[in-house]
Amino acid sequence: MRLELDITFDLDCSLCCGQIFRFKKQNEWWYGISEDKIFKIRQINNNYLEFEGVEASFVKTFFGLNKEDDLTKITQSINKDSYISAAIEQFKGLRLIRQNPWECLISFICATYKNIAAIEQTLLKMSQKYGEQQYFDGQTFWLFPSIEKLATAEVQGLEECSLGYRAKYVQATAKRIYDENIDLESFRQLSYVEAKKRLLEFLGVGLKVADCVLLFSLEKMEAFPIDIWVKRILLNHYTNQLPQDLVKRLQNHNSLSNREYEQLGEFSRNYFGSYAGYAQEYLYHYERSKK
Repeated sequence: MRLELDITFDLDCSLCCGQIFRFKKQNEWWYGISEDKIFKIRQINNNYLEFEGVEASFVKTFFGLNKEDDLTKITQSINKDSYISAAIEQFKGLRLIRQNPWECLISFICATYKNIAAIEQTLLKMSQKYGEQQYFDGQTFWLFPSIEKLATAEVQGLEECSLGYRAKYVQATAKRIYDENIDLESFRQLSYVEAKKRLLEFLGVGLKVADCVLLFSLEKMEAFPIDIWVKRILLNHYTNQLPQDLVKRLQNHNSLSNREYEQLGEFSRNYFGSYAGYAQEYLYHYERSKK
C-alpha cells in the first residue's frame, strides 16, 4: 500500500532516535511489530510511504501523521534558542510514535541502565520466550508477550532473558496489571500529573521510566524524560536559565535525586511549553548524533 505525504516526516529519524526498540531496518525496509501487527514500511524520498501488513489508518495514527499532529506548530512552539533550533533543523520530520502502553511500559522497565542495543536484545529474548511466533514476508517474528504470560512467568525465566534485577520488576508489574485488570489505555484520560502518579505505583517505574511511557504511549506531550544525556544538555546549554543552586548541585555528582529530576522537568516544561516532550526528543537525538 502507499500513503502520499503532504506533511513533513522522516521515517528513519523517527525510528532510530531511541523512542522505540522493536524495529529493524533491512536494506530499504523497516520491519516492525506493534501489538498483533507485523509490518514493513519504507519512505520514498519525502513524497510517500510504502507499507505492507497494516492499513493506512494505523500508519497515520502510529507515526503521528494525522492533521492534529501539526509538526510545524509543534516545532515553532519549542524553538526557543539556537541549540534546539539546530536540532530541529538537522532532524526535520522527527515525530513521536504512539506506542502501545503495555509494550512501552515493560520495554522501558527493561531499558533501565541499558544501551539501545542491549535493550533490543533483551526484548527479543523475552518475546522469543514468552511471545507468540508469527511469520511475515518469509521471516519469523515474535509478538510482544501478553500481560498474562508475563504475570505468570517465573522470575528465573525472565532473568534468562538478560533482565537481571529487572526481572522481578517486570513480573510484579505484569502481575498487578493482570490481577487488578488495570486498563493502561485509560491513563490517557488522566492529567499528566495523575497519570504519572499512577505509573509510579508500579514496581520498577521511577520518574524517568514514567515520563517515557507518558510521552511515547499516552500522548502526554509535556512529559520530559531526563537521563544522563538530557542532564548533560541542560547543564551545557541551559545553565543561565536554571536556578544556580541547582546547577551547582548537579555539577557535583552524576546521578539525579528525585527532587533534582522534578526541578529539571519543571524548568523544561515551563521553558519549552506544552510540547516539551518533543523538545526532549530533538535535543536527545541531536546530542547523541554528535558523539
